[in-house]
Amino acid sequence: MITCKSPQEVGKIRASGRVTATALEELIQAVKPGMTTKDIDRLAETAIRTRGGEPAFLGYHGFTGSVCSSVNDEVVHGIPGGRKLRDGDLLKIDIGSLVDGWYSDMACTVGVGEISLEAKRLVEVTEQSLQVGIREVRAGAHISDIGHAIQTFVEERGYSVVRALVGHGVGERLHEEPPVPNFGRKGTGVVLKPGMVLAIEPMVNAGTWEVRTKPDGWTVVTSDGRLSAHFEHTVAVLPDGFEVLTAADDQRYVNRLPERYSGATNGGTLGAETSRRAQAG
Repeated sequence: MITCKSPQEVGKIRASGRVTATALEELIQAVKPGMTTKDIDRLAETAIRTRGGEPAFLGYHGFTGSVCSSVNDEVVHGIPGGRKLRDGDLLKIDIGSLVDGWYSDMACTVGVGEISLEAKRLVEVTEQSLQVGIREVRAGAHISDIGHAIQTFVEERGYSVVRALVGHGVGERLHEEPPVPNFGRKGTGVVLKPGMVLAIEPMVNAGTWEVRTKPDGWTVVTSDGRLSAHFEHTVAVLPDGFEVLTAADDQRYVNRLPERYSGATNGGTLGAETSRRAQAG
């Protein structure tokens, strides 16, 4: 069943989203070659709890981490462990918080050290595709409008969108109805209504859209071993547009987008821009 949240309930998800986004920014500043994905996970749990939240993923269907940490050809759901990050890796961090009974969900792709031009372009296109999808959100639009916009943008640039995994609703449960595909035909499916809250999360591969799950039962990887990138925001449907609820500052992002973390505006990686912001502060 799809639930529409009241303005007060959307406010609670916004508060949860701020915990998630500020915790994620802290993780990004910490990422460097030589760290393990378990190191990132420990930092994540502390970052969420010190802000008054609980890690949304910890214990979820038996998952053992506070974040999903997926490297290079790993698309999503990587289990934190002893893997050391190396210069040039692409690290996907998927993070969620539970605050005052309400969930938020967010993800980004971070370049570890110096990454290749190929990797930078993949990261940039993936985050841009998220923005393209978010701009389709408004009451009266169809859920498929989001995926159609993402798929069109991605495929025009020579990449592919994962079909086996999709976004979802968010609220008092981490995963709610409706599913939010990153592909599809415009003008079909669920009609968006004010108060719906969606986790929109394009997963974009450099090669084929096909994926497989590793024997650990969690980690999803590209079938051809090529790179993958992932970005996600939690977004509320408004009568005349959208609001991004996973923002790290106190501003309201109504019908506008938070600063993009990848691309030419900030040197190609979220980590690089965050580091400069930290130094400036």
